[in-house]
Amino acid sequence: MMSDIKKGLAGVIADETAISKVNPETNSLLYRGYPVQELAATQSFEAVAYLLWHGELPDEHQLAELRATERRHRALAPEVKAVIDLQPASAHPMDELRTAVSVLGAIDTAGTDNVLEAVGTAEENLERSIRLFAALPALVAYGQRRRRGLDPVAPRDDLDYAANFLWMTFGEDPDEVVVDAFNRSMILYAEHSFNASTFTARVITSTLSDLYSAVVGAMGALKGPLHGGANEAVLHILDEIGTAAAVGPWLDAALAEKRKIMGFGHRVYKRGDSRVPTMKAALDTLVAHYDRPDVAELYETLEREFVERKGIYPNLDYPSGPAYNLIGFDTVTFTPLFVAARITGWTAHIIEQQGSNALIRPLSAYSGPDERHVDGYVPDEAAAEAAERPEESAG
Repeated sequence: MMSDIKKGLAGVIADETAISKVNPETNSLLYRGYPVQELAATQSFEAVAYLLWHGELPDEHQLAELRATERRHRALAPEVKAVIDLQPASAHPMDELRTAVSVLGAIDTAGTDNVLEAVGTAEENLERSIRLFAALPALVAYGQRRRRGLDPVAPRDDLDYAANFLWMTFGEDPDEVVVDAFNRSMILYAEHSFNASTFTARVITSTLSDLYSAVVGAMGALKGPLHGGANEAVLHILDEIGTAAAVGPWLDAALAEKRKIMGFGHRVYKRGDSRVPTMKAALDTLVAHYDRPDVAELYETLEREFVERKGIYPNLDYPSGPAYNLIGFDTVTFTPLFVAARITGWTAHIIEQQGSNALIRPLSAYSGPDERHVDGYVPDEAAAEAAERPEESAG
């Protein structure tokens, strides 16, 4: 029945997961049971990555081991740099990054005799996940530097993940307040249940494809402005408005034109995105650090006016966009930053899907013409016999 269709799979429970959930009683996003705001306030991104992959926070030895492995795989692979350099500097960095990850996968799975060998065991895919986690900062950092006409910056073994990411991007020792804000943003973006990109990764995984193919597919989903590309769109909106004084007239025109105001609203949260207060607090520290009260004034004015008029609250993309801008990231780099964070959640879901797999293949309600035939067509005997014994397609 057409009335049973759930457009966008809204409200449909497709499977179960032990990785994350939104607790409706507290409106908190939980990673393996821990409220994300608690993790962002107390943990490094490496520790949260370990939690998503293993189900528990690491002890000192486990965290040290993960950090040592991550640091061994930080450098930009020369083969991958060569492929990036072949792309036009005007290419969108998500296209550049998607291609780079695909090349990493081709290198890693080269020599397998068939596609099933490339799928890998849970242990092999955990190792791949850590390598991608380690490699993505170099890829994102080089992408921004290349667009600015700068050479890549080599990683440093004496810096933790977040500080090293900023070092490779800007070539300067980052201030602690900036490292802390960036670390919190990575944790907040790391995982969010069956969102569009994660579900894409699980669908691809369910076909028994490999981890890299699933990640590349997830990146394609994340690129869209209704998903990961929203943080870019937020900055474009704030740049378009310009100042707090211009918010009212701009919002009048935008609502009259029925424009979608990016950075507000969320499919899951009905009482506001639980991640926003933590990211807004991080943004406030950056506003103070860089002495940019104008950013806070514009941010708060648009939020107040939009909530008053529409009753729709900000999502994580709203505070993260101006935060990344203050740190110095180009607007087009925002979604690749999302990739660098969400790689932890994606790979955790890929491993979970492989552990209890069923091919994800929903049905559809057909709304086209009834069966009809081409004028003059005469079926041969084999086709006629086949038509009399219909079988379910494997596709």
